[in-house]
Amino acid sequence: MNYLDFEKPIAELYEQLEAAKKLGEKSKVDVTKTLADIEKKIEATRANIYDNLTPWQRVQVSRHPDRPYTLAYIDAISDGTFIELHGDRTVGDDKAMIGGWGSIDGRTVMFIGQQKGINTKMRQYRNFGMPNPEGYRKALRLMKLAEKFDKPVVTFIDTPGAYPGLEAEERGQGEAIARNLFEMVQLKVPVICIIIGEGASGGALGIAMGDKVMMLENTWYSVISPESCSSILWRSWDFKEQAATALKLTPEDMFKNKLIDGIIHEPLGGAHNNPEEMFKTVKSEIKKQLTKLSAQDPDKRIEKRIDKFCSMGVVIEG
Repeated sequence: MNYLDFEKPIAELYEQLEAAKKLGEKSKVDVTKTLADIEKKIEATRANIYDNLTPWQRVQVSRHPDRPYTLAYIDAISDGTFIELHGDRTVGDDKAMIGGWGSIDGRTVMFIGQQKGINTKMRQYRNFGMPNPEGYRKALRLMKLAEKFDKPVVTFIDTPGAYPGLEAEERGQGEAIARNLFEMVQLKVPVICIIIGEGASGGALGIAMGDKVMMLENTWYSVISPESCSSILWRSWDFKEQAATALKLTPEDMFKNKLIDGIIHEPLGGAHNNPEEMFKTVKSEIKKQLTKLSAQDPDKRIEKRIDKFCSMGVVIEG
């Protein structure tokens, strides 16, 4: 298990727990009560820490190396029925953006999402979850395929941003994302978008125009990362904590500002502390929202979707 800086008190208690176990095994002494006491302290300490997370700490949790990524969610939710589809039919197959058919308790769904990679080699292979234009065009192709067969779309957002390289701009990164926004808001099928980790800039928004946009409890969603914001405003990354607070990027801030439709609570200690429970919670939420959205008239659903996004923000005419 990896621990973040602010989780050190938890790590120290786990060390005590392991030491007590070893002592009990070596000395043949009953340490049951001691172990129970330490475990209670661990839960209490974890609850205290996670009940008082700062915005910057939320950002750190969203990037936790043990946190489950898109493919883990899809595999768990679809009960192993996921069939991945590849390519944008123009340039190639972007490994940072994955998608394909899956089944949720017998209901066929098109799953789409960014995949970061579970180790160094896979992170390079997945381009650290930063899609190129062909990734967004692949996502749109799959959305249109879902619309053709009248199947709902579920997207998982987890990206530090769209790939900012020169070749991505040459192949039309901005146009690809803009096209997705234009097309997604008009899809005739239900669209559910869930931010499971990082939701940075247009890279996240490119697959996040849905009837229901929800965030997991320890995630963030913003036009820019705290580090980049700090480097622009203060010419240094040293002010990233202040930037995280100023950006209002937490789920609570986003819900208060009516930029998302709901917050999905995580297990105590974050999704990485109990992935199986997290998968069940997300699956339950998807099923609930699909039932509600599928009962609506498609034209009215589209109208509500457009109105929702058009009402965001403040316009001041001078």
